[in-house]
Amino acid sequence: RRRICVCFHSGIPGKKCGTVILSAEELGNCRDYATMQFCANKLDKKDFFGKSDPFMVFYRSNEDGTFTICHKTEVVKNTLNPVWEPFSIPVRALCNGDYDRTIKVEVYDWDRDGSHDFIGEFTTSFKELCRGQNQLNVYEVINLLGPFFPSQVSLLSFMTLTSLFLKGNPSQSTSLHYMNPYQMNAYAMALKAVGEIIQDYDSDKMFPALGFGAKLPPDWRVSHEFPLNGNVDNPYCNGMEGILEAYHQSLKTVQLYGPTNFAPVVNHVARYAAAVQDGSQYFVLLIITDGVISDMAQTKEAIVNAAKLPMSIIIVGVGQAEFDAMVELDGDDVRISSRGKVAERDIVQFVPFRDYMDRTGNHVLSMARLAKDVLAEIPDQLISYMKSRAIKPNPVPVYSPSDEPPTNPV
Repeated sequence: RRRICVCFHSGIPGKKCGTVILSAEELGNCRDYATMQFCANKLDKKDFFGKSDPFMVFYRSNEDGTFTICHKTEVVKNTLNPVWEPFSIPVRALCNGDYDRTIKVEVYDWDRDGSHDFIGEFTTSFKELCRGQNQLNVYEVINLLGPFFPSQVSLLSFMTLTSLFLKGNPSQSTSLHYMNPYQMNAYAMALKAVGEIIQDYDSDKMFPALGFGAKLPPDWRVSHEFPLNGNVDNPYCNGMEGILEAYHQSLKTVQLYGPTNFAPVVNHVARYAAAVQDGSQYFVLLIITDGVISDMAQTKEAIVNAAKLPMSIIIVGVGQAEFDAMVELDGDDVRISSRGKVAERDIVQFVPFRDYMDRTGNHVLSMARLAKDVLAEIPDQLISYMKSRAIKPNPVPVYSPSDEPPTNPV
């Protein structure tokens, strides 16, 4: 990056000369877009009648220490706890590709006459925003000119289009969904490794398989719970081979697209589990993802609600992205919570696929280790549900010699 100062001098004899200084900054070669969403809690009340009509203004910091407006949110009327709509912005406009550069955000109460009341401000950076929704992206809104008021702005979701391109066109070798004619991609390998173990615990081996984050023909609407086999009325696939076949076929017909929402598929399985809570069935949801998540708050709420149902969730992360959001969903260190409600049980197990890639190329050993660690918590999760509902196992049937089928003579 460069700073360029150009001085223009113009003068007429006998009159004072003027000087114009032009400062310019070279734009970084960054073509990414960022999509994000914010909410606020307990904003300062500025209107005498009613509450406030808050909006936010984002500023990019310049190399000379000044700030330039790069985005304004919409106004949310009459609330102290607004949830603004998601918005997309070029990363160049936000920070010129400098991930550590300060981003200043001001919060105002909108007034019809244009004299908007200043509520407060906070600073962040693109690097901090990339962490997604977590405690580090909850900001105190400070007004140094007024009395202290405990207002907060929180990041609800964050995503860059770079992640989508990595996930994108399956015909490109850079895609995590790349269909290599000689070997399975990471999605297929993870599905096969885990699925071939858990399928033996299903009597008919018929499994509903759903995709999320894609545009579907013919109207190319975005869906977050579409059947891989294309059959809305019957999304079931016959065994792991059937799921893999449906997965490969879907890649030829849908257009992978953001945002990436987990909550719809979690709620989809939860509806099945809610209908059978007598202990006769237990549901396991396997999610294979590149780590991008756009609806963290909604997903956490869905998991908290599902924790009281007979179900477990396995998440396998593929690719080289940071999986901080997936670790948070796992809940091993801190039990997941939503809206002040803590999950009744820990039902999520997350593992990063890259940790199981054998350097010698022994995929059989790698997949065996992956399946072992992924399924390690399922037995305890199942037992914890049964105990919480006081459901006892059925007695072991007693067989008499007469129950044995006759043997065929040799």
